[in-house]
Amino acid sequence: MTAAPRKRLSPEESRDAALEAARELLLEAGPGAVTLKAVAAKIGRTHANLLHHFGSAAGLQKALAASIAGSVTGKIGAAVMRARAGADHDDHEVVDLTFDAFDKGGAGALASWMILTGNQDALDPILEAIHRLVDELAEGHDDKTHSLHEETLQLVLMAVGDALLGAPMARALGLPRNKAREIAAAQLSRTMGEHHGHTHPCKE
Repeated sequence: MTAAPRKRLSPEESRDAALEAARELLLEAGPGAVTLKAVAAKIGRTHANLLHHFGSAAGLQKALAASIAGSVTGKIGAAVMRARAGADHDDHEVVDLTFDAFDKGGAGALASWMILTGNQDALDPILEAIHRLVDELAEGHDDKTHSLHEETLQLVLMAVGDALLGAPMARALGLPRNKAREIAAAQLSRTMGEHHGHTHPCKE
């Protein structure tokens, strides 16, 4: 791809452009493609310029994970609040947003690859964003906090596992590809029903 013409960017604009390019590389070619050299070439910057912003390739990848996590948890939070309102909501929406973040959004592959290559704090930005989301959703509902944390743990673990192994496992077991999403949505439906004081069948 031809490098974009160089132009003066503020530090924030340069950093944002680098993260957007890194996200594109992640989705196009996988986590291994997210390097300082590749991102610099994609946005017409120098390797030194990106080193200044991120410190290392691991720093770039961690910033990318934080960017993805922030975007995704914002969407999930909005979906949960709509679900809590109880007005014609679909429990699959929250599940789909979470699963898509780790699958189509690349967060699962990125975090797993970073851990395997020695970046042990790779999941921190994702976990911190999810923790903030859960705390916000639990605010004013102290009796629900423990349950909400447990449901979030289950949902995220299922989403990560599905992103990495869902397709081959479903094939091997003769199950539909979206079976894990259906299981997660059914569990979330029960939780939402308990929150509103009634049961609520999952929409298939």
